Amino acid sequence: MLGFVLDVLFALFVARAAWKLVQGFMEGYAGPAQRPSSRGPIQSVHMSRDPVCGTYVIPNAALAITDGSRQVFFCSAACRDKYRAKSA
Repeated sequence: MLGFVLDVLFALFVARAAWKLVQGFMEGYAGPAQRPSSRGPIQSVHMSRDPVCGTYVIPNAALAITDGSRQVFFCSAACRDKYRAKSA
C-alpha cells in the first residue's frame, strides 16, 4: 500500500514538472510578456552635484544660490553655508 502511494506521488511530481517544462516552452515561443504600464514611460531626472560634499541632488528639491551667472545646488544648509564662507 505504501509503495502505491509513493508511486502516485512520484507520478504527480513528474507530471507537474513536465507541465511546467511545456509552459516554459510555450512562453518562450510566444516572446516576452507585454505588461501594460499604467504610469507610462519613466522620465529621467537631471541631477546636479553639490560642490562642497559631492552629493548629487535633484535641483527642484535642493537649496540653490546664484554664483555669478550660474545656479549652484546644495544638499543642505550646512553645505550652502560652507560654500558661501569659502567663496567670500
